[in-house]
Amino acid sequence: MRQEEAGRPVACVIGNPFLPWAIDVAHDAGIPSAVLWVQSCAVFSLYYHHVHCLVEFPAEDDLDARVKLPGLPAISVADVPSFLLPSNPYKLLADEIRKQFRNIHKASWVFVNSFSELELDVVNALRGVSPPPPPLIPVGPLVELEEEEDSAVRGDMLRAADDCVAWLDEQAQRSVVYASLGSVVVLAAEELAELAYGLASSGRPFLWVVRADCSAMLPEGYLDSIVGRGMVVPWSPQDLVLAHPSTACFLTHCGWNSTLETIAAGVPVVAFPQWGDQGTDAKYLVEEFHMGVRIGAPLRRDAVREAVNHAVAGPDAGAMVENARAWSAAAKTAMASGGSSDRHVQAFVDNVMARASGARGEKDHVAVEH
Repeated sequence: MRQEEAGRPVACVIGNPFLPWAIDVAHDAGIPSAVLWVQSCAVFSLYYHHVHCLVEFPAEDDLDARVKLPGLPAISVADVPSFLLPSNPYKLLADEIRKQFRNIHKASWVFVNSFSELELDVVNALRGVSPPPPPLIPVGPLVELEEEEDSAVRGDMLRAADDCVAWLDEQAQRSVVYASLGSVVVLAAEELAELAYGLASSGRPFLWVVRADCSAMLPEGYLDSIVGRGMVVPWSPQDLVLAHPSTACFLTHCGWNSTLETIAAGVPVVAFPQWGDQGTDAKYLVEEFHMGVRIGAPLRRDAVREAVNHAVAGPDAGAMVENARAWSAAAKTAMASGGSSDRHVQAFVDNVMARASGARGEKDHVAVEH
């Protein structure tokens, strides 16, 4: 209201789904709104179908059952987002996510941190769902695609970045295993030890990110035993590491941001998902995008060693690299001027401007590639 009185009427409100009141305010004021969904289109579809009871999800203990949704491959219970399962311990967070999806019909659009070439089948299939969600508009990948000369990191982080890159510079091309399970996941001491010995026994140089509060759980004498062939750090500049020519594969928890970063960099993965959307992301990376292998739980050193060696030098390693590089090229094309995500953003801006000027009609629709 104040903006309108000042001669600057609000044409659109864009918010995070975890701030559902933003959509409510815009809806009550008659202002178009959009939300930014920061996980995959596939995960959006799973949540949407579950919350609106559009398909029956099998019992959690039925390991052979599959969830079948339009535009998605058959999903096992193990790969369904964990917040949808009865065993999920984070009930409050799951309830908040459900509230988002019950409220999402008030939004005019849903921006998705993905790109059409990656998930076009899902986007197209959601158009035929009843009741339909707001149109999904892929605008990603919203990650750093090129190394910037003017780094955003400063101080200790800048020194850590320099240390990581300097160490990578000393390694042979496509030789290094990069391992990072994100900033949230905390492995049990036994699993941390299994991962430690698995990486060390692979015979390959490795850069491993271990949270500072977890480093004390490393096996006694481990850091001394890997001098010269392994580097353990509390933080790394992940985009720079993945873009480095020495990096051969990424042992990852498969969070969506890490998934997009490795796709953008064209680096094969060793997938070890933990919770949330990570199982779904891992399935897509390994079985749909064909750019990696997967380790199951519980974590065992032999499985780590075998998976790493498979991803770097196994019979399918060459194909994984080719697929990863093809997806990387597609991601960069999508974000380039005139690419699919670039066109989607421009079409959205044109649509908002047309609505604001009262010129409704064909421009009410933001065209997404079919």
